Amino acid sequence: MNKPKIGLLGLMTDGYEPTFPGITARQESYARELAALFSGVADVDFPGAGLNRGSIEKIVRDFNEKQYDGILIVLLTYSHAVYLQHALQENRLPIALAVVQPDSAVKDEFLELDLTVNQGVHGAQDNANMIVRSGFACQFFAGARHDPRLVRFVEDFARAAMTYRALRRMKVGVLSRMCGMGDILIDDMTFFKNVGVEICNDTVGSVYSRMQEVNNREIDLQIEKDHATFVIDPKLTYDSHAEAVKMYLGFKRWLIDKGFGAFTAHFDIFGDDKRFHQLPLYAASQLMADGFGYAAEGDFVCASMVAAAHLLGDGGGNFTEMYMMDFEKDAICFCHAGEGNWATHRKDVKPRLIDRFLGEGGLENPPTIMFTPEVGRSTLVSLAPLNGTHFRLVTATGDILPKNDLTGCEMPYIFWRPDSGVTNCVENWLRAGGTHHEVISLGDVASRWKMLCDLWSVEFIRA
Repeated sequence: MNKPKIGLLGLMTDGYEPTFPGITARQESYARELAALFSGVADVDFPGAGLNRGSIEKIVRDFNEKQYDGILIVLLTYSHAVYLQHALQENRLPIALAVVQPDSAVKDEFLELDLTVNQGVHGAQDNANMIVRSGFACQFFAGARHDPRLVRFVEDFARAAMTYRALRRMKVGVLSRMCGMGDILIDDMTFFKNVGVEICNDTVGSVYSRMQEVNNREIDLQIEKDHATFVIDPKLTYDSHAEAVKMYLGFKRWLIDKGFGAFTAHFDIFGDDKRFHQLPLYAASQLMADGFGYAAEGDFVCASMVAAAHLLGDGGGNFTEMYMMDFEKDAICFCHAGEGNWATHRKDVKPRLIDRFLGEGGLENPPTIMFTPEVGRSTLVSLAPLNGTHFRLVTATGDILPKNDLTGCEMPYIFWRPDSGVTNCVENWLRAGGTHHEVISLGDVASRWKMLCDLWSVEFIRA
């Protein structure tokens, strides 16, 4: 994944230069130090200080024309808020404002110049007041420039901004929806307006026709790759494995040809169509590992959130469901029919590819990739549709446990211990209207989801 690209908008007034010759060059050097500090988490462009209304508007306009992911505003000295107002009115990029300063303490020997270069805080207040009054969505930070929280804040903002812009360019392919499933039914136009993902209904024939274009060499190369990647079930036949690979490569061609960043398919259509031999569990797992969003049963909202989790998280997202509460472990067991992002697997255990009986769909055994995700911190989310245009992102943080020894389970599974406790988490999920399809991101990235919700104007709550 490419690093986010952000513009650093350093603000100061040109009125200080006659009084303190060289102050502009001094503060621009300080801004470049900040840009270098953030280089590990984002590509940062600092074109020079915005010294007046004209230069500020030009810098913001240039950032937009370069299609950066967001703008980080830093006060290099005091700067008038009115100089930023019109620039932000024409701005289309997410913004954040960080209150930092060159020095971390007021020293006894400070001169007026030293106080001037450290006085950005009151300029930040002037500009923040304008930003809030004008209704611009903005993230705020205040702290020392060497505080590790600052880099984390910039990383969180940059990833949220990149995800926001990526989703507004994304299309999700939809192959039917399950009848009777209530929490996947929403106003499509409202979703498009709020989240930005375009919903594209298509036919399963679009996938089948591309499956026919897959040749034997492509299949054999993928099978060879699988043998190097997975522990292969000796019961898995070549023909079954090859059919799963053919579906995977056909789906991938479909996604690329149509420009889809995510997809969802209702399993019943494959049996009803009569041309398919298996359900695409292997395909879904491989495509999530490739970076595509996915959810089952026509749930394009959750598929889009999996795509978002790939961008926001520290190692990718997983589509899943709560299956069972485990009160002995104070954990919840998650799994689904057999799909999972195997790229998130724990690195000390090699994932398996098994021959697996599945009665659902009435088709042949679908090869299934078995794994448990990396142990440690993780974030669970669900974008829940409520009334009218009201969406709510239900979020919980917790730990993925190391348990991976279920002998009879032939689906990827997760044991997850929520920070709030099992009963509190489940009860709060129910009260909030959280959906039964969920996304688990590796890492504690709730703050990034919160920033994304601010950009969407979507309610954010913790379970």
